[in-house]
Amino acid sequence: MAKRILVTGVGGAPGFDLARSLQRLGCKVLAADADPHAAGLLLPEVTAHLLPPAADAAYRAAMLRLCAKARPDAVLSTVERELPRLIALRRPLADLGVTTWLPTREAATACGDKARFAAVLGDHQVPTPRTVLPDELDRASDGLLVVKPRYGQGAEGVHVCQTREQARVLCELVPAPVVQEHVSGREFTADCLVDRAGRASVILRYRLLVKGGLAVVSRTFADPEAAECVRATLTATGVTGACCVQGFVRDEEGPERVVITEANARVGGGFPASVAAGADYVGQYLRGLFHQDVDHDRLKYKPDVTLTKYVETLATSEGAAR
Repeated sequence: MAKRILVTGVGGAPGFDLARSLQRLGCKVLAADADPHAAGLLLPEVTAHLLPPAADAAYRAAMLRLCAKARPDAVLSTVERELPRLIALRRPLADLGVTTWLPTREAATACGDKARFAAVLGDHQVPTPRTVLPDELDRASDGLLVVKPRYGQGAEGVHVCQTREQARVLCELVPAPVVQEHVSGREFTADCLVDRAGRASVILRYRLLVKGGLAVVSRTFADPEAAECVRATLTATGVTGACCVQGFVRDEEGPERVVITEANARVGGGFPASVAAGADYVGQYLRGLFHQDVDHDRLKYKPDVTLTKYVETLATSEGAAR
């Protein structure tokens, strides 16, 4: 019998593409989002559901009510800020027969809090940009600086400036900011799958064209040093399951040629590039989700495979919106 999978966050690229990929593998997809206009709710043959935002007090009851009624076999979240809520719901969901594959609370915090992430990588000697809080600006690096929200992913609220004085002004405008040294080089994402025993497969892709924080043109590549740095990041944070790590490969050789900037404890928005390069990424994710052995040989990939994403018209309708 086809598995019934609840995918949350189908308004974003990770959830939208994950829902489609699961459908191709024969799964029955229950698509959920907090936005009634989320594109993934309009995918053919999905069952669409609205959920409150993760920060809403009604989220817990709504998620349990949905799972009790719809009876999914598993839930896969693609919303970073939703993970702590689902971690707290792990036991009630299991009691409803819903399988999850979630990070520990510590791993979710390490990936979701950029200040904590920088501290964790520093403790494990993994190269990462120097990161300070607003009251520590005197310790910021000289040269270009990046001011960004401490929590959340994507390009929203990210600003580049040239001086500490400019950074101080931006810190007044950006919610819960951190300040990082600016890193230059070739930006990349690693699509990762860490099995329940801790073994990780890493698929590297350059972010050749980025719009709104999403790599719309990606090209896979091979780089043992970058792969090793990504694995060190996964070990440091303790994240498992499907996740992604971002960083830069500097043009010059040196002890910090690869610098890690971020990790997300969920599927990355550009993972279809890894699939196009031959990795059975979603198929093996499903195996691990249902406590089967992950076949890491099926996660090998070809370098120099380029994938270009585009905007498509998914549906049209007439009449007033409800």
